[in-house]
Amino acid sequence: MFTGLIEEIGTLRQNGRRGETMVLGIQASRIMDGLQIGDSVSCNGVCLTVTTIADSLFTVDVMPETYRSSSLKELKTGSPINLERAMIANGRFGGHIVQGHVDGTAHIEQIQSNQNAVIFQIAPTDHDLFRYIIPKGSITVDGISLTVVSVTNTSFTISIIPHTLKETVLAYRKAGDMVNIECDVLGKYVEHLLQYQSNTANDAISQKKPSITSQFLQENGYM
Repeated sequence: MFTGLIEEIGTLRQNGRRGETMVLGIQASRIMDGLQIGDSVSCNGVCLTVTTIADSLFTVDVMPETYRSSSLKELKTGSPINLERAMIANGRFGGHIVQGHVDGTAHIEQIQSNQNAVIFQIAPTDHDLFRYIIPKGSITVDGISLTVVSVTNTSFTISIIPHTLKETVLAYRKAGDMVNIECDVLGKYVEHLLQYQSNTANDAISQKKPSITSQFLQENGYM
């Protein structure tokens, strides 16, 4: 689990691509402290497993499902990458619950300055995700825990303070770029539980034995 608070911007140094799989070699400094093989690292919002470590470089594997569902396929050697290690139990929870399981991608439609903030207008590729995106709710963009400002039928906006812009890959983003988005997991669990209860209730009704009266009517051709 992650918090969406980026620890540092790493740099892609190796990009081994074969079909819809990738082996990424990422150079970092801050997160290398105590990093071990098998650890989880959020890379632009995607939870990946460390496979090798050598000095200031670690590698991660990208499987086909992750390749197809995220913007990692857009990475090139030299690309900046948001990095965050998995949350430790005694750490501060400054963002929100982030799993690193991206729901899909989105495109930046517009970037505008608003006094000391920068407003990003973002359009998800999958329109079904809008049911989880609500004003003042939490959303993760490229692994960054952010607050939704406004929502339309086709896009949502986020407001970025100078510190966040400086310390994340958003500083390198421009209109048209693809980003990873992960919606708040709480909304997804609530939806699933409500749907499950509804399906269970419907199944119980459909499996309920008919009453003696309805059974009599059916047997005698009245139903």
